Amino acid sequence: MSIMHIDQIKAYLPQRYPFLMVDRVLEIEMGKRIKAYKNVTVNEEFFQGHFPHKPIMPGVMIIEALAQAAGVLGFKSQEKLPRDGYLYYFVGADGVRLKRPVVPGDQLMLEAELVVVKRGIYKFQCKASVDGELACEATILCAERKEGEGQKTITTEPFVTAL
Repeated sequence: MSIMHIDQIKAYLPQRYPFLMVDRVLEIEMGKRIKAYKNVTVNEEFFQGHFPHKPIMPGVMIIEALAQAAGVLGFKSQEKLPRDGYLYYFVGADGVRLKRPVVPGDQLMLEAELVVVKRGIYKFQCKASVDGELACEATILCAERKEGEGQKTITTEPFVTAL
């Protein structure tokens, strides 16, 4: 269990403002699980159009935040860094359910649990909540790739059907 602040998170994620969706990691168990959060503010660029009269965080952005938290868990567990040429590609989401709106002022709690790793494909069970109330749940798939390797199409089909 450990806490990671934004500068440490940025070492493990290639995303930057306005697309960096993890503000702090509260807990991490290497190779097992992570708990992090995103502070949702009215200044988020997506609120300008979604929706100006009633700002709601787009569901796809919640899923992206979950995928980034899962990426931190994957990178840190393997001690691999984007600066060394590694990336985690978001390659799928199954069983996505959006349960409540996320609005400015909310603190979006992000939790991901590593289910299995097979041939460089990571499967995570994820959930996002606000004040203990479930906002989103999903199974997320990420593919680990090193720059210059695996530039062909990323396929998860044999992996997914095997699970």
